[in-house]
Amino acid sequence: MSLSLNVVVLLYLVASVFFIQALKGLSHPTTSRIGNTFGMVGMAIAVVTTIALIVKLTGGEGALGLGWVALGVAVGGTAGTIMARRVEMTKMPELVAFMHSMIGLAAVFIAIAAVAEPWAFNIVEHGQPIPMGNRLELFIGTFVGAITFSGSVIAFGKLSGKYKFRLFQGAPVVFAGQHLLNLVLALAMLGFGLWFFLTQQWTPFWIMTILAFVLGVLIIIPIGGADMPVVVSMLNSYSGWAAAGIGFSLNNSMLIIAGSLVGSSGAILSYIMCKAMNRSFFNVLLGGFGGETAAAAGGGAKEQRPVKSGSADDAAFLLTNADSVIIVPGYGLAVARAQHPLKELADKLIERGVSVKFAIHPVAGRMPGHMNVLLAEAEVPYDQVFEMEDINSEFGDTDVVLVLGANDVVNPAAKDPKSPIAGMPILEAYKARQVIVNKRSMASGYAGLDNELFYMDRTMMVFGDAKKVVEDMAKASE
Repeated sequence: MSLSLNVVVLLYLVASVFFIQALKGLSHPTTSRIGNTFGMVGMAIAVVTTIALIVKLTGGEGALGLGWVALGVAVGGTAGTIMARRVEMTKMPELVAFMHSMIGLAAVFIAIAAVAEPWAFNIVEHGQPIPMGNRLELFIGTFVGAITFSGSVIAFGKLSGKYKFRLFQGAPVVFAGQHLLNLVLALAMLGFGLWFFLTQQWTPFWIMTILAFVLGVLIIIPIGGADMPVVVSMLNSYSGWAAAGIGFSLNNSMLIIAGSLVGSSGAILSYIMCKAMNRSFFNVLLGGFGGETAAAAGGGAKEQRPVKSGSADDAAFLLTNADSVIIVPGYGLAVARAQHPLKELADKLIERGVSVKFAIHPVAGRMPGHMNVLLAEAEVPYDQVFEMEDINSEFGDTDVVLVLGANDVVNPAAKDPKSPIAGMPILEAYKARQVIVNKRSMASGYAGLDNELFYMDRTMMVFGDAKKVVEDMAKASE
């Protein structure tokens, strides 16, 4: 048995190395495919090892249990395959939020089962109380998992935009005393968790779990749909820590390592997202992200300012007569599903000898890497796609910048120390010789501010659906 357990630990270590390599591969589009492969192989090793360990420990008595495990793997694997094949690239954020919710719910269910029958998980002998350390781990894993589940459900609704229920609307849901209520519920949740920790009673455990579900909803509803990149990353981190907490309870090193990797990488990514938005991570957690600014902006009528507008033909004329073009995609591109027409337009410009590059802001879209995923789905070559820090220095020497559905990430107001978005890193499109901006309307972004780029003399607005406008540009470029 000791040798077998050593082999199990070794295989879990191998799987962990694959997971680390997966994260490394997923850090760049050019290595994302191999990163996914590493992740799948690592998970396969972990699953097979765990099943083999169950067979060894039960000595054949757990055949019925293994049957349920096999059924779960079959159902989950089939559902995952169908979703992966059917989901559109524009809907990837919703899929990610859904997956996070399932991880959180799984952590809650495992914790409930471990509290009900701890001997079935080899935590204690039959009839013995759960050790204090395991109670603490179950307490933490449960409330983090519950918050992750309900928060991810709200994030899914906000990202989807299909549902009329107010909590699922993209606009922030705020009310008087909201932060105080969250604080009271959090303290109550921790209090009941401490009660469970000291007594191992079901009543405080259930109350703690219910409060955690409610708190997950209240934490996410004040955050607007446009701020989802940070939220998705944050919930990703939560799901990892929930898995790690349950891993400690079950004494499963694989869960601990994998959960810690997901939790820490999600936390780091959340920090990067907040830094890219020049916002405090704690403000995002409290639902204060952009709230005051938006309220201030919406408090009165905005001044009507003149803008220069043109047609898709006018834009095509400027693009085809340029030597260099930088394209800045935003969420409007995703909503219109215009990535394929955009690739066609870029190819036609390149055929004419125009240098075409794509500039990606870290928080463009609804999740980290959203624009990268869209462009990759349209088979835009990786060497044409550049991150903000790598391309910002080129805008001043660029003939034309084409902005598609982006707003605050190209707003020069961020350079004004008195602006509410002062200090937010932006793509410096305003430095180009000519700027073409495609939007449906002059509506503000998440910050509720007018974009000064739209009113510059060198800027031409082309209003309309991004897909239709880009298709017209491509036809006019022939």
